[in-house]
Amino acid sequence: MTVAMDLVILGAGGFARETVAAVAAVNAVRPTWRLLGFLDDDPSLHATTRMGVAILAGLDALADLPERTAIVVCVGNPRDPAARARVVHRVGLGADRYATVVHPTASVGPDSLVGPGSVLLAHTVLTATVNVGAHVAVMPHVVLTHDDVVEDFATIASGVRLGGGVLVRQGAYVGAGALVRESVRIGEASLVGMGSVVLRDIPPRQVWAGNPARYLGEVASPVSSPSGVKQGSEQL
Repeated sequence: MTVAMDLVILGAGGFARETVAAVAAVNAVRPTWRLLGFLDDDPSLHATTRMGVAILAGLDALADLPERTAIVVCVGNPRDPAARARVVHRVGLGADRYATVVHPTASVGPDSLVGPGSVLLAHTVLTATVNVGAHVAVMPHVVLTHDDVVEDFATIASGVRLGGGVLVRQGAYVGAGALVRESVRIGEASLVGMGSVVLRDIPPRQVWAGNPARYLGEVASPVSSPSGVKQGSEQL
């Protein structure tokens, strides 16, 4: 008999709700997760629900949860590539505490790896020998082909297609519907605009968009608020 593991989602935005749907789909195939609720630092959300799941408290409430509770961090914003990494650093948990959520319609090919805390949404495809790092968000209908590497904290938005041997560096954001030529390198914390066709390497912390994609500027650093929380880091 399979025993479901307690799970808490950090964040309560769009990506967090999509993860709820993925968890429900996993559980429909085999009971795997017992979703306890969301944790979110916005006090106006506390004691409310999203998709029938309670927003329990702020992130500091993690300390009150049993040590066996699994966590998945579902925050992010293309204007703030470091948002998910900051939350992971803040909570300071070991890799063994993070859930990896893979929608049952996802296809994970032979010799492919998916790291802790990553989420693969519906109809994603990892063809063969694909390496997805930790805390990566892979949105629906993404295709990652042979020998692709997606490093920690990256976001691959819906409908992206990566040719073989592409390297997406840590914290990069590849916008919806982008096509990336084989063997291209996408730099750390860079941003690729939706629908772009990427034919050459993109340096770190740059914004590229278009067909073919071209340089548009630098990725702006988010502005700190008086509380020390980065503005512009709202959940996806």
